[in-house]
Amino acid sequence: MNRIPARALGAAAAAFCAAVLFTGISAGPAAAETTLVLSSWLPPKHPIVVNAIKPWAKQVAEATEGRVKVRVLAKPLGKPPAHFDMAAEGVADITYGLHSFTRDERFAASRVGQFSFLGDDAVSASVAFWKVYTGDLGADAEHQGTKLLGLFVHGPGALHNGVRQVEGAADLSGLKIRVPGGYINELMSGLGATTQFMSAGEVYEKLSRGVIDGVTFTMEALTAFKLTDDIKYTLTVPGGLYNTTWFLVMNQAKWEGLSPEDRAAIEGVSGEAFARLVGAAWNKADEVATAKIKDAGVKIHPASAGFLAEVGRRAKDLEATWTAQMKARGLDGAAALAAFRVQTGAKVPE
Repeated sequence: MNRIPARALGAAAAAFCAAVLFTGISAGPAAAETTLVLSSWLPPKHPIVVNAIKPWAKQVAEATEGRVKVRVLAKPLGKPPAHFDMAAEGVADITYGLHSFTRDERFAASRVGQFSFLGDDAVSASVAFWKVYTGDLGADAEHQGTKLLGLFVHGPGALHNGVRQVEGAADLSGLKIRVPGGYINELMSGLGATTQFMSAGEVYEKLSRGVIDGVTFTMEALTAFKLTDDIKYTLTVPGGLYNTTWFLVMNQAKWEGLSPEDRAAIEGVSGEAFARLVGAAWNKADEVATAKIKDAGVKIHPASAGFLAEVGRRAKDLEATWTAQMKARGLDGAAALAAFRVQTGAKVPE
């Protein structure tokens, strides 16, 4: 083995020290930088990904001065219904998704944001959901195993189908309608429709093949998932026929591994701030989609007074069942739901 002369080693060391002194290079370790992986299952060009998820990721980097970065994946690490558990188990660092996709009772209190007649503005409704669920209904406990970063809802849910205009519950008989689970499943089945649970990405194929006749969706979803060719009628309801509730969560161990300074910075751009960000993105997406739906020849029509009354009766029964469930847990669901509607200015039809 060739030996390096001591004089050469000494010269190299002296050169390095000089470089440190005169160029500002640090001889110590570089500042720690953390990259968090966010599994995203909506299409990469979906307005919520483009105008809410990715902007939030950028805000996290800015708020932490580059110490924490969020990498939004173009393809998900699992199916949409698995995303909460993926975060809890550390398969992904951060995930988002629908509470109703889990199809169990772990997020029972989240239903406060799923009922009919909750509001027409996704910003105020998302903020109300964040405040009510975290403040009065134990949201943190229901998201055990994760750090709850955000809660939100979409714009008012509507009913779309390719068979006939729905004027009353009788018109739902025989219609096979896709639902995302949760409250809207019980509402639609109670009104006479045949419901089928499936995630958004499955709808295009099932609708085009005639496996289902229609969907419960927002306006933006008709264009985001390219459904206008198979939809002829869209029924709207003041305050929404229903809504869906969403979470943004981070693996608890990953969260605790961040510095207190960075955790505080991330919380500053999350929570209510994120609710406002994603709500605004949904409002704009619905506005753009509505124009495209009309151009595609879909007939958009408001619910008749008779149908609103039928929805109201069924909704009242389902709300009563839920509030009783919350009461058994020591929670005042009725007060929480009333507070939600006060914050959004929503009115329940007489």
